[in-house]
Amino acid sequence: MTTATTAAPKKRIIPLILCGGSGTRLWPLSRWNKPKQFLRLLGQHSLLETTLLRCRSDIFDTEPIIVGAEAHGQMLRETVADLGIKADIILEPDRRDSCAAIVAGVLAAARRDADALVMMMAADHDIPDIAAFSAAARQAAGAAEEGHIVTFGVKPLNPATGYGYILAGAQVPGSTVRKVERFVEKPNFETAEHYLEAGYLWNSGNFMFSASALLDDAARFVPQILTAVKDAVQGTSQTANGLLLDKAFFSTAPRISFDYAIMEKTARAAVLPVGYAWSDIGSWDAVAEMLPKNADKNVVIGQGKIEHSENVFVHSEDLLTVVLGCKDISVIATPEAVLVVGKGQSENIKTVLDNLKAAGKV
Repeated sequence: MTTATTAAPKKRIIPLILCGGSGTRLWPLSRWNKPKQFLRLLGQHSLLETTLLRCRSDIFDTEPIIVGAEAHGQMLRETVADLGIKADIILEPDRRDSCAAIVAGVLAAARRDADALVMMMAADHDIPDIAAFSAAARQAAGAAEEGHIVTFGVKPLNPATGYGYILAGAQVPGSTVRKVERFVEKPNFETAEHYLEAGYLWNSGNFMFSASALLDDAARFVPQILTAVKDAVQGTSQTANGLLLDKAFFSTAPRISFDYAIMEKTARAAVLPVGYAWSDIGSWDAVAEMLPKNADKNVVIGQGKIEHSENVFVHSEDLLTVVLGCKDISVIATPEAVLVVGKGQSENIKTVLDNLKAAGKV
């Protein structure tokens, strides 16, 4: 019987936090000028603040690396200052998806230590159990130090269609980490039901690896991205909010996700099955699910009143919003727009928002 690798990693893990998302599925509260990672959806801290606070265990380096959009630079700088921490802030002048952003962050980590141990985290996920999160990071570190790119696989709670899935394979010797047998993209409902029965895990989209291993795979699978980002890093300029990558070079990087570019191709892919609760807060249904409810399964955040209704979520910070005699809906009210969406339909908000943009309505 193999045992988990629980010894402390040989070096502190550098948190690499991706903060460039636009959070369109949480419209109208989440907007490009203040996307969901900067919002206080679940408590007194924003999702970005919660992510940074999650990395205060002694296994983590005290200076995280944050990669985000140039347009959000001031909010990034102010968030770091408010928490009283130091961080390397790298600003993207153009959106090139997650692979280019991760490569930029890993190059920054490699400047500290060519073999740095890095944990990439999304800025807008929720993991309430910090102790379990730190224990999982400790378990994954050994396999990452040996050259694996380890993702964290969450046991599915339901046949969700908004997540990718992972089928775990053989165990890495001396560890609870397992090799990845198969990555699959977001399935339809029937396929997701099959994945639950077959023991697949949700792909949390968080990864741990050594800088050298990641850059080696980038050179093998996405050399155009690696070259473009290296050139962009060489041409960085210091701004008041952080290091701004050179736009002329960075914009030439192919726009592709990290999963497609590297994880679905590499022989290094591994997964650590984890038992902690996790959510990417990817919809209003997900937000409502994580908040305490009354006996009628209703939730109110802000200026809301719900009467003779069941399974209703109201988020209204500024406007008095009253719901009477309704069932299974979410109501999000802002001074600019009001969204009323049936439960189970919030995954479609992005499509509606795209149509509104095309019509010049937002």
